[in-house]
Amino acid sequence: MTTQLGLPDTIQACLFDLDGVVTRTAVVHAAAWKEMFDAFLRARDGDSFRPFSDDDYDQYVDGRPRADGVRSFLASRDIELPEGTPEDPPDAETVHGLGNRKNELLLERIRTDGVEAYEGTLRYLDAVRARGLRTAIVSSSANTRDVLRSIHAEDLFDVRIDGVVAAERGLPGKPRPDTFLAAARDLGVEPSRAAVFEDALAGMDAGRSGHFGYVVGVDRVGQTDALYAHGADIVVKDLDELGGQE
Repeated sequence: MTTQLGLPDTIQACLFDLDGVVTRTAVVHAAAWKEMFDAFLRARDGDSFRPFSDDDYDQYVDGRPRADGVRSFLASRDIELPEGTPEDPPDAETVHGLGNRKNELLLERIRTDGVEAYEGTLRYLDAVRARGLRTAIVSSSANTRDVLRSIHAEDLFDVRIDGVVAAERGLPGKPRPDTFLAAARDLGVEPSRAAVFEDALAGMDAGRSGHFGYVVGVDRVGQTDALYAHGADIVVKDLDELGGQE
């Protein structure tokens, strides 16, 4: 049986990804990844380089912690780089250096263009909380708190598990379920009584392997079939479709 929120009536908490679910920053992340990787590949291979593609973003980067995304994509091209350290400068040709360069480009884009929230998600969050369900934001981004503050949404979440918290606790990122499991634990609910809201295939994998009670795929880019294939119970284009409106 589903509730007015479009969720099973056993659900007590909702765990939301940030980029692409709450905010329109997924496209900004994708653009920053492409700019960074294309520059790296062009310098390495010359003008004959094979550009970073939308499929590369979906398969190897989207939803993963920054360094994991670098490792995953480089492995797909049979490229090996030194690991480096998280303190590497953005011009270092290391895994962490490339990741830091991507983050620098992302922050430049955010400063220039700002951050926009999905209004349907904000309305749905209000409805969820009005009905007594607890909420968490679960993101691999180390910039989560600043992004939420920029859209005045920090108080819509009882718990935050982001890139900063994951590093402090030693939690592996998506597609592993550990960050979502930590959010459920911090909220005091069993995974079977929590719903996951994700737009990334890695997030779908995390929801499925964590045995959560319901996994909602949010299709912003036309990948409905892939979201179902990776474990979604339902796929919507906007959370307004689930209900929750008075």
